[in-house]
Amino acid sequence: MSGGSRPAVPKQAMAINVQEDPRVAEFMQYLSVERDASPHTLSGYLIDIGQFAISTWGDDARIPLPWKRCDRFSGRRFLVDLQKAGSQPTTTGRKLSSLRSFYRFLEREEHVDLNPFTGLPAPKRPRTLPVVLSVDEVVRLLEAPLPMWQQERESVPLKNRPFRDYAAHRDAALFELLYSSGARVSEIVTLRDPDVDYLSGTIRVLGKGRKERLCPIGGPASTRMRESVQLRDGLWPAKGPGSSRGPLFRNIRGHALTSRSVERMMKRYLLAAGLNPNATPHTLRHSFATHLLDKGADLRSVQELLGHSSLSTTQIYTHVSIEKIKQIYEETHPRA
Repeated sequence: MSGGSRPAVPKQAMAINVQEDPRVAEFMQYLSVERDASPHTLSGYLIDIGQFAISTWGDDARIPLPWKRCDRFSGRRFLVDLQKAGSQPTTTGRKLSSLRSFYRFLEREEHVDLNPFTGLPAPKRPRTLPVVLSVDEVVRLLEAPLPMWQQERESVPLKNRPFRDYAAHRDAALFELLYSSGARVSEIVTLRDPDVDYLSGTIRVLGKGRKERLCPIGGPASTRMRESVQLRDGLWPAKGPGSSRGPLFRNIRGHALTSRSVERMMKRYLLAAGLNPNATPHTLRHSFATHLLDKGADLRSVQELLGHSSLSTTQIYTHVSIEKIKQIYEETHPRA
């Protein structure tokens, strides 16, 4: 390792451009072509591999990097560095998984003799229950956008009103759709017109691992979406019947919304509705699953609706329902 003492693990490893390393480039090609990984996934792997490289050889290391020299001590040392840097157990676990996959690839291609991350345990994650909104709280959030716009309308310049009118109906439709479908916000903001089937009441989303699934949507969501699309097409007219291939939900420039922008918008409506401003769009997904189980939906069906690959991931919502039952019992039973 160069430079004497080891540097702390950086948040973003940019000092070494690991993408220029031939072994990393091979791995990125494998992820992109054979695993069909998304750009977001590729970026995450590059950051994790870069952090390991800096932690192991310093930020002045030269390409190509000596991946073959790493042993199990190198892997353990990286884990210690992450813990010293205050990395959360979930983040540490993801980084260890990234490096384990990278070295598994290098082993398969016979570039290294061993995987320094094999058998290295990730720190235990604290068991936390997801935060959910009650049905009444969800309704208050869903009903917030349009009244809020009506209160602000007169103070908005006339030239800005058409877009702001659309934005209010867009937000109402978007939050209805998040709760109605249980989809991730990242899946909703990438929707386009052909992904929506109003006749069957479904949307087609592209989930994690680029897996497609159909999500049913309710009548209120369908109604709000039609209203939003009508106003959107008044601002950005389609060139012909069925020709719209743009984003279903658009910002002022006509581009797709981002997950972060939806989260910022949601905080405004949470405050307007007198709700916890720390709730996020993912809270609506948690609420969707919990409310279904509260009403008697079976776990397998909820798993399919959420697009979870493992039933154990969905089982967390059964604990949420049990906790709610216990809370009601303790609050209402005379001898609880």
